[in-house]
Amino acid sequence: MRVWGGIDMKSKAYLLGCLPLFALGSAQALAQQAADSPSSGEIVVTAQKRSESLHSVPLAVSVVSGAALSAAARPSIESATQLVPALNFQKSGTTLNQTIYLRGVGTATFSIAGEPSVSTVVDGVVYARSGEAFSDLVDIAQLEVLRGPQGTLFGKNASAGVINITSQMPKNEFSGSVEANYFEGNEWRVKGAVNVPMSQNLSARFTAFASGYDGNIYNIATKSKVNGYDHVGGRAQFLYNPGNGVKIYVAADYHRNNDNCCADVIATGPLTAAGLPSTSLAFNALPTPKGAKTRMINQNLVTSTQEDGWGISGQADIDVGSHTVTSITAYREWNNTEIRDGDWLDRAYVGFNQLHDNGPQKSNTFSQELRLTSPAGKTFSYVLGAYYSRAFSERIFTRKDEVCTATATAPSGVLIPCGSSNANASTFPTGTADFGSTFNNFALFGQSTLKLTDQVRVVGGLRYTHDKLDVFHSRSTTLAGPGINGNFDQGVYDTGVSNGVPFRTGISKDNISGKIVLQGDLSRDVMAYASYARGYKGPAYNIFFNLTATGTNSIAPETSDAFEAGLKNTLFGGKLTLNLAGFYAKYHNFQANNPDLVAGVVVTRFTNAGEVSTQGVEADMSWRLGPDTTISGGLAYTDAHVVNFYAAPGAAATAIIQPGTSLAFAPKWKGSLSLDHRWRTGGWADLLFGASGNFQSSQLSLFTPNDVQRQMGTIPAYGLVNLQGGLVAPSDKWRVVAQVRNLFDQAYAASIINGGPGGSYRYQIPRDAMRYVGISASYRF
Repeated sequence: MRVWGGIDMKSKAYLLGCLPLFALGSAQALAQQAADSPSSGEIVVTAQKRSESLHSVPLAVSVVSGAALSAAARPSIESATQLVPALNFQKSGTTLNQTIYLRGVGTATFSIAGEPSVSTVVDGVVYARSGEAFSDLVDIAQLEVLRGPQGTLFGKNASAGVINITSQMPKNEFSGSVEANYFEGNEWRVKGAVNVPMSQNLSARFTAFASGYDGNIYNIATKSKVNGYDHVGGRAQFLYNPGNGVKIYVAADYHRNNDNCCADVIATGPLTAAGLPSTSLAFNALPTPKGAKTRMINQNLVTSTQEDGWGISGQADIDVGSHTVTSITAYREWNNTEIRDGDWLDRAYVGFNQLHDNGPQKSNTFSQELRLTSPAGKTFSYVLGAYYSRAFSERIFTRKDEVCTATATAPSGVLIPCGSSNANASTFPTGTADFGSTFNNFALFGQSTLKLTDQVRVVGGLRYTHDKLDVFHSRSTTLAGPGINGNFDQGVYDTGVSNGVPFRTGISKDNISGKIVLQGDLSRDVMAYASYARGYKGPAYNIFFNLTATGTNSIAPETSDAFEAGLKNTLFGGKLTLNLAGFYAKYHNFQANNPDLVAGVVVTRFTNAGEVSTQGVEADMSWRLGPDTTISGGLAYTDAHVVNFYAAPGAAATAIIQPGTSLAFAPKWKGSLSLDHRWRTGGWADLLFGASGNFQSSQLSLFTPNDVQRQMGTIPAYGLVNLQGGLVAPSDKWRVVAQVRNLFDQAYAASIINGGPGGSYRYQIPRDAMRYVGISASYRF
């Protein structure tokens, strides 16, 4: 089949057919925000630690409104990937192992001592672990996606970018809203928020939500659906604003998630190492594989996540003369238990050992940030700050196996259950590991803007970072078994004889990173900029259940050199916003997972994988055709690939991934589009109409040196179309909206993984991989 720019000709035709519409996605927010400010269409962001117009910010920022998130399949970062072309998401069995990618760069690791490449910040508080941000995003004002290294202002785990989330703030009036949603498949969501004036200067906002879903995959073994969820949570916010340059904000939140998600479906038949059809007795117990249309499993343990988290933060903004001093203090706890069926069968069989995992993890983070911000718009303006955080995590991970062999008289060529008359007595190997990490981070940072003329500005910034990482690990086993590699502790590491004392090690690193930007106003409506940024992500260790001595080496910090040029255009009196950016970034000592085989089980080894680069062009657009009609969207071309790959310590020479190989979850083309229209009837209700779509070219899911595995682990191109229509009160007090998601019933996989029974491949099937309908109703008071 002919290909064009990494897209087959069929996909090319689809893309070209959609190009007249491709202007949505990231700017779906722009549409909503512009509607909130019809006179100017100005969008205000906090991408540079101060409130300013998006048009004046010299970096690539996509903005998604809270309304656009709320209308998505689920109000979450995962859903935001359908709206922001540069943003991608790796779905996995639990939130612990899911990953965010920006411009093709992200950090996928099972290690407790590795950090994300994309930082998540909620109301000024940095979340140390990306999994903390994968819960429901409820009562959100907007979500800003800052693309490219943002370490100067946001810190070390922002080497690929930042997702900056701001909540709706308390209002000093009694008001609020309630909303209910129901979707086909017994998925429901309810939420409510109320503003309560507590005094002339003190206001509060209370938010609560609950949601549930049966799931989209049927489990034969349990006779129930899986890949569903049960969520509850809430938040209390208090804003004290007595005037005189003092403002104090305090927030506390809690959530509890019970998810029977996400099961790997065995989506292919048994395959040889060459990817050719084979045979395996395991498929006598497995549902018929149907690729991305597979919707059944047969597992006696339901893969699931049990999670709860809470946090409290306080922000004080105090004017000192013409400057503002800001203090943000936060403490967060996050507890996550991974429960996983690692054999994908309904029981143990001869030749197919049972493998069940249970891994509770407890984490807490304390952080403190201090900033001094000068007045904006002066000849010389600046932000100076200091930051400290301590993030501790501990995981107690247990693997339980069942292993049996056939009796001498057992028939051949049949699947023999353990515990049956044709099987010898089972053994039950078990291993438990207690391991953890402590990240201490201290930083000093500053960024300034110098006006050379009224039209030309130079922006410069520096950040000094000191990292200290300490880790520990101890594993004990009862018997050798599948995926259990014997005891490992300090004694094993030193002498080969277990002593029960945890293995401990640590590392400290210092770094100076920064940026410089030349920015100029070509006219009142057009701003151009060019920038260079030095990115940094701190050291790491590969601390996980099956640690061995070969994996105890430290993983060097990841650095990057990033160049970007862009145009911010606000045209036709603010009705049309068109932002363009071109970028190139090279990452050194890229931290990545490399597939490895440990004790007969496919795992990944977290290492410095070498040098990679990402380059491309992006466009965001929002066009208000009238007061009630908006088209918005985005389009991104990204070429993210290996430049020079390093083999993991002790790995074979064949473990090298060849230069030019695409990075995982980095489609070359991705775009999205939406059209929203309101027909004002002059009667008791106006009519709402909306359509949205997103498209992406094929993307690699398996980042591996094996050509066959990469081919089998490539997610084909796909596109989704959603429609909605409804009624809204002329005063906007209430609305009822019906929608159809995935109108054309496009089946697709969110990720593809190798290592299934008989050499098969496992798919993650997301909620939006099938057509479904729903209805939403909301009321404001």
